[in-house]
Amino acid sequence: MKEGSEGKKIPVSLESNLEGIEGNVSEMVAEETHPKNKKKKEERDIEELKKKLEEKAKESKENYDRLLRMAADFENYKKRAAREKEDWTKFANEDLIKGVLPFIDNLERAVNHAQKVNDVGVLIEGVRLTLQQLLQSLNKFGLSSFESVGKPINMNRIRSSRSFRRVTS
Repeated sequence: MKEGSEGKKIPVSLESNLEGIEGNVSEMVAEETHPKNKKKKEERDIEELKKKLEEKAKESKENYDRLLRMAADFENYKKRAAREKEDWTKFANEDLIKGVLPFIDNLERAVNHAQKVNDVGVLIEGVRLTLQQLLQSLNKFGLSSFESVGKPINMNRIRSSRSFRRVTS
């Protein structure tokens, strides 16, 4: 056994191992500092960086392609939504118009009949029935009437698009 630098006794086999390790470390440091080995290490680093750059470029291209597809999908969605809204409005108005046409026919009949008849009471009754049918039809479309004569003004009800004021005398 030998005595180490700190006064401890180190077995000879360990000491020889330490010397071998120190030799290997010094050889590795010498290799790293040698110009030929430095160049090889730099080349390896450059190749590694090129690979990383290629991976990032590929990832970037994939992300860009995904962005383009999403933008195209969004444009198609906007066009489809506008077309559906237009169709819905067209067909919603069509139902309303079909619902109102019978009342126009009834009012035309009442006007034609009024020109031939002297009894105004019959004309008034016909118009009253037509108005009642019109109100019932509008109720099917979600509109409802409310009494407003002699009551305080309710601005919330007036602004409501689903109700209409009914004036009775």
